[in-house]
Amino acid sequence: MRRAGWQAERMESVWDYPRPPRLERTARRVTIVHAGRTVVDSDRCWRVLETSHPPVYYVPRDDIADGALEPGDGRSFCEFKGIAEYWDLVVGDVRVRRAGWSYPDPVPAYAELTGAVAFYPSRVDECRVDGELVQAQDGDFYGGWITADLTGPFKGAPGTLGW
Repeated sequence: MRRAGWQAERMESVWDYPRPPRLERTARRVTIVHAGRTVVDSDRCWRVLETSHPPVYYVPRDDIADGALEPGDGRSFCEFKGIAEYWDLVVGDVRVRRAGWSYPDPVPAYAELTGAVAFYPSRVDECRVDGELVQAQDGDFYGGWITADLTGPFKGAPGTLGW
């Protein structure tokens, strides 16, 4: 039997997350399915937690299905983590351009992310955390994963750029 208030105790406010972002290991099970194929099933991920953003989950490369990723176009720069490279997700004849990104040589504070890939939940069919279907962060830049244990408001929607 759960005691009263259990849910409120589990809630995380994205406004309590730090800036610069915090990197933490999580044992929560992360799964990603696209075009009928499970491309990620891992309980060895990292979460990046940044003020006003839902967590971004980074998956160890070893926990991504063989052949599911091919180098994508472009690069971007994060003031905290360094230069990101993009990945296309390939499942059979289906290609999702820039479905994920990684930091091949992150700054030392984020060195654990080397070889890990983050996925945009808006670009794949299904992302789950501990079985819960994730809601994608608004916008097409940040790639945060919204679960029921988070409170916002969340950056990303129109009009939130200056937050």
